[in-house]
Amino acid sequence: MAGGQRTQALNKPCVLLIVIAGMERFAFKGVASNLVTYLTDVVKMSNSSAAKTVNSWCGFTSMLPLLVAPLADSYWDQYSTVLVSAFLYVLGLIALTSTTLVWPWTSTSIKKTSSTSSLFWSLYMISIGQGGYNPSLQTFGADQLDTDDELPSTKNGYNSDQKSLFFKWWYFGICSGSLMGVSLMSYVQDTLGWGLGFAIPTIMMVTSVALLSCGSRFFTYKQAKGGVPSETSIVHSIKATAAKMMNCGFTTLSSKSDVVELELEERPLCHQDLDVNEGLDNSTSNGIQMLEIAKVVLHLLPIWTMLLVFAIIFQQPATFFTKQGMTMKRNIGSNFKIPPATLQSAITVSIILLMPFYDTFFIPLCRIFTHDEKGISVMQRMGIGMFLSVVAMIIAALVETKRLEISNNTPSETLGLSIFWLLPQYILLGISDIFTVVGMQEFFYGEVPVGMRTMGIALYTSVFGVGSFLSALLISLLEHFTSSRDGKLSWFCDDMRQARLDKYYWLLAFASALSLLIFIVLCRFFRSRS
Repeated sequence: MAGGQRTQALNKPCVLLIVIAGMERFAFKGVASNLVTYLTDVVKMSNSSAAKTVNSWCGFTSMLPLLVAPLADSYWDQYSTVLVSAFLYVLGLIALTSTTLVWPWTSTSIKKTSSTSSLFWSLYMISIGQGGYNPSLQTFGADQLDTDDELPSTKNGYNSDQKSLFFKWWYFGICSGSLMGVSLMSYVQDTLGWGLGFAIPTIMMVTSVALLSCGSRFFTYKQAKGGVPSETSIVHSIKATAAKMMNCGFTTLSSKSDVVELELEERPLCHQDLDVNEGLDNSTSNGIQMLEIAKVVLHLLPIWTMLLVFAIIFQQPATFFTKQGMTMKRNIGSNFKIPPATLQSAITVSIILLMPFYDTFFIPLCRIFTHDEKGISVMQRMGIGMFLSVVAMIIAALVETKRLEISNNTPSETLGLSIFWLLPQYILLGISDIFTVVGMQEFFYGEVPVGMRTMGIALYTSVFGVGSFLSALLISLLEHFTSSRDGKLSWFCDDMRQARLDKYYWLLAFASALSLLIFIVLCRFFRSRS
C-alpha cells in the first residue's frame, strides 16, 4: 500500500526540476518560435532561406545531445553537465540580445555581415549549451525518484508507474513554459521590439540557473559504485591513458587482465576507484562498452528512422504555418492584431488541457478493450500520434488550398480569411504530441540500460535534430526542382500568392502515412530489451 501511495506524487526535487525545465522552455521558445519572422522582417532573408536557417539551427540543437550524452553518462555527472551547459546557454542568449540591440544601428553591408555572423554565433552558442542541458537535466530529474537503479519496467509496476508519472509531468512542465514563451514573447517581439523580446528569455534563463544552484542541497546525486566524484575519475583515466602510452613498448598485459564483459548496468565507461592498472584494463572494457552502445543504437535504429517524418512535420508551425498566418486576417477588435507565431501556443494549450483527459478517460477506456493495465503500449501510443499528424497535414493542405483560392480573388495583401482557420492543424499536432512525443521519451529512456539513460534521452532529441536537417534538405531539393526557369517562383517563393505550400503539405502527409505503415510492421517484429 505504501508503494502504491508513493506512485501518486513526485518528490520535491522532481517538482523543482520540472519548474526549472519549464523556465528553460520559456527561454528557448521565446527565441525559436518567432525567429523566422525576425529573419525575414529584420535580417531580410527570403522565406525559404529563413525556414532552412531555423530548421538547420533546430536540427543542430537537437543533435548535440548525442555527442554530450556519452560523456555525461560515463565521465561527468549530470548536475555538473547541467551547470556548465547552462553557463554557455546564458552566454548565447546575452550575445543574441546584444546583437539584436546593435542591428538597427548597422548601416553598411560590412557591418550588417558582421552582425549576421554574430547572430549565428550566438544562436549556435545557445545550441551548444542546450545540447548538454536538456538531456542531462531530464535524466537528473528522473534520478531523483526513490527507486532502485533498474530499468523502468522491471520487477514490479512501481518503477514503471513512477517513471511514467515523471515523464508526463515533465512534459506538462515544458509545455507550460513553451506556452508562455510562444504566446507572450511573440507579442512582445512584434509590438515592443526584438531587444526586449530576447532580453526577457535571457533573464528567465538566468533565474532558472539561480534556482538550480539554490536547490543543490535537496538533490540526490547518483554516482557509480565507489563514490569518488567524477572529476577524480577523469583525472585517473587521464593518468591511466598516459601510463599506457609511456609503457606501451615495455608492458604486456598480465594474465590477470582477463576481459570481463562490461554489463551496461550501473558501470560508467570510466569506473571510479581506478588505479593505473585498472585503467589499462578499462581501456579494453571501454571498447567492449562502445560495442554494446552500438548494439543498443542499432536495435532502436529502425523505430528511430520511422519517426523522422513526424519530426519534419513538427518543424512546420515555427516556419511555414507562421508565414501563412502573416497573410491572413489577424484583427481582434480595432486595435489588437494576433502575432502569427502566437498560434503555436494552440499546440501547448491542447496538450495541457487534454493530457489529464488521456489519463482519466482514454486509458480506462482502452483497458476495457485491451485488458492491459497500461491501456495501450508505448509503441501503440506513438503510432496513434503519427496517425494524427497525417490528419493534421491533410487539413493543413486543404486550408492552404482555400487560402490560395481567396488570394487569387483579393487584390490586397491581407486576405479576408481568418487566421483561426489554421487552428485545427495546430490543435491536431498538439494532440499527436501527447501520444507520440511523450511515448518517445518513455520508449527511448526505457529501452536503454541504466548506464545509458542520458544517451536514451539524446536518442529521443536526435529524432527532431535529424528531422530538422531533413526538413531543410527537403526544402532545398523542392525549391530546386519546382523553381521556374528564371528561378523566382517555386513552392516556397516569397510571394505567398504564388507559393504552393498546399502541395508541400500533401507530400508530407503522404510521407507520414508511408512511415506509419512501415512503423506498424516494425512493431510486430520489435523485441523490447527491458
